[in-house]
Amino acid sequence: METFIVAPLIVGGVVAALGLLISILDGIVNNYGEVVVNINNHTKDLTVKGGAPLLRSLSQEKIFIPSACGGKGSCGACKAVINSDVGPLLPTETPYMSEEEKAGNVRLACQVKVKKDIDIEIPEELFNVREYNAVVESTRVMTYDIVELYLKLDQPVKFKAGMYMQLVIPSYKAKKKGDMSFKGTTMRAYSISSPPSDNQSAEFLVRAMPDGRGIATSYVHHHLEPGMHIQTIGPFGDFYLQENDTTMICIGGGSGMAPFRSILRHMKESNMMDREVWYFFGCRDYPDIYYLAEMRALEKEWPNFHCIFALSDQELHEPEEWDESVFGPRSAIIKGRIDHVVARYMKEEISPDSGFEAYLCGGPMMIKGCTIVLLEQGVSQDNIYYDEF
Repeated sequence: METFIVAPLIVGGVVAALGLLISILDGIVNNYGEVVVNINNHTKDLTVKGGAPLLRSLSQEKIFIPSACGGKGSCGACKAVINSDVGPLLPTETPYMSEEEKAGNVRLACQVKVKKDIDIEIPEELFNVREYNAVVESTRVMTYDIVELYLKLDQPVKFKAGMYMQLVIPSYKAKKKGDMSFKGTTMRAYSISSPPSDNQSAEFLVRAMPDGRGIATSYVHHHLEPGMHIQTIGPFGDFYLQENDTTMICIGGGSGMAPFRSILRHMKESNMMDREVWYFFGCRDYPDIYYLAEMRALEKEWPNFHCIFALSDQELHEPEEWDESVFGPRSAIIKGRIDHVVARYMKEEISPDSGFEAYLCGGPMMIKGCTIVLLEQGVSQDNIYYDEF
């Protein structure tokens, strides 16, 4: 009996000792000391402790590169040009790199460790990215899987309509059996749905993952409450309103409503209502529709604005009560896949005289299908802007 008790204790002690020894050796062997990060030809030089990923080294110095996955190497967003020899591209980087980017020394900042002095290039606008301490002002259930999150910020934020910010998700424990728990800290990117004029706040639309297991979405849907504190970083992104006179074709789905809501509210506030806008929003069924009354009210105030909700499911569950004074006629809801609906309207309803500019926000399959339609209808690839998630 004593053997069965003592043996595991001995093995455990040996394992613990080996772990400690490895930790000590790692600290000695991989002690890179202080290294210098030269940014944009000495526009800014940082002295950091060597050995950490570039993404983390920069964020610790309050320079934030976009990273929708929180530095896990699964989003491909944290790209930077690295002009120093940091070794070959890793298998975790290559799926996110075009041939042009590979030739141009583009790397993922979360995958490159800073082991010696390093020269990098990043967009100048990233120097304006800030970290904000926010208080949850409100959370509002919009559909069975989408929550509107409204935050009050500790300082004003300056952004263009259509850009996004990153929510910093802390550790949390499951409230009940079957719920998700998370240990550590990560970040997730969400488009800002509030207009730039509301610069002391930030509003987001957060859609739950289909399996309910999303780290960030579970936290927002099941843990965040009014009065709680959360950090957010931004703004980021090159998906924003281009100011010209072309006809806008906007296509979204799910939480892809967010950037368009920011853009439309900004356009109305800025008296840009001479511009023609066609907004197509794809849903599966009636329960997926939200902000419908708001869009119908906007149509009445803005004659050049047209909003079409398209429902793709074969069997639809129409609500028993329908207030036409709020929602408009049932016929205003089109049945069909979003790319088919867009194609029909562009062929039959929308004049090409002013030229086209297209904005797409949603999942990859929706974006792919609608891009094909847009190109077939004569929209230039250079005039198609994407926010894919």
